[in-house]
Amino acid sequence: MVENRTLSLEETNRALRNKRIRSKTGKIAAMVFVYFVLILMYAPLLYITVYSFTDATTTGSWSGFSMDLYKNLFNYANNAKSQAIWNAARNTLLIAVVSALISVLLGTLGAIGIYYTRHKWWKNTLEFANQIPIVNAEIVTALSLCILFVSVLHMETSFFSLVVGHVVLSLPYVVLSVLPKLEQMDPSIYEAAMDLGATQTRALFKVVIPDIMPGILSGFMLSVTLSLDDYVITTFTKPGNFETISTYVDSAMRKGGLPTQLRAFTAILFGVILLAMIGMYAKSALDVRKQNRKLKGVD
Repeated sequence: MVENRTLSLEETNRALRNKRIRSKTGKIAAMVFVYFVLILMYAPLLYITVYSFTDATTTGSWSGFSMDLYKNLFNYANNAKSQAIWNAARNTLLIAVVSALISVLLGTLGAIGIYYTRHKWWKNTLEFANQIPIVNAEIVTALSLCILFVSVLHMETSFFSLVVGHVVLSLPYVVLSVLPKLEQMDPSIYEAAMDLGATQTRALFKVVIPDIMPGILSGFMLSVTLSLDDYVITTFTKPGNFETISTYVDSAMRKGGLPTQLRAFTAILFGVILLAMIGMYAKSALDVRKQNRKLKGVD
């Protein structure tokens, strides 16, 4: 009986040891996969950043440390390629901000309208219709917009058609960003404002909008990001002489290769975004720390 108990303990210890080994192996495999994905994501950016500090015309060949690419990029007065890069960057930022502002305005109003819709079936229909552009292929949206402007409305593609295309792309995401904040809002606050004599418009701007502002800001940032990253809709709706960063890179590749100054521009853009993300993370961590201190003070 003692031998059976001993064997049972040995088997239990062996099973626990095997379980710990499997758990540790799984964690190692998960970490390896995560680091592999991070390397795939950031290796090209680091590669371009490193070779932005050499004036070699071919990416991958090192001809010594040099800041000439950055000098040529900012000395655009006498450099046509640098002028084209900055013009494309300006156009990209312009279309992103304009389309994001319009998307936030229309998306916020649309989300409020959906939230206050009384008939549930109509509300569900509107939410379903809002999700169609999200799951729809972007090439279908771009082609549809091109046909609408050129064949149906007999209009040439212009800045207006480009803005409309980017608004169509971003608008559903703004609605999805604002709707959850409306669901979290206490509806009695709006009703209390009305009972105290506020008009519907005043209650909207004094009560509802401030309460859902985080969702509005989130929708704005998401709209800007989608617009900056877009290529397909931009290609189908932009005027011929209007270039964004994505269309400029494609055009330069077709004409014989990317200008060397683009390596410096990419490195600067990557650095700015990295610093912005670090700043946002630090601010978020600081806010959490302050909130924890307040909670400890209350306790």
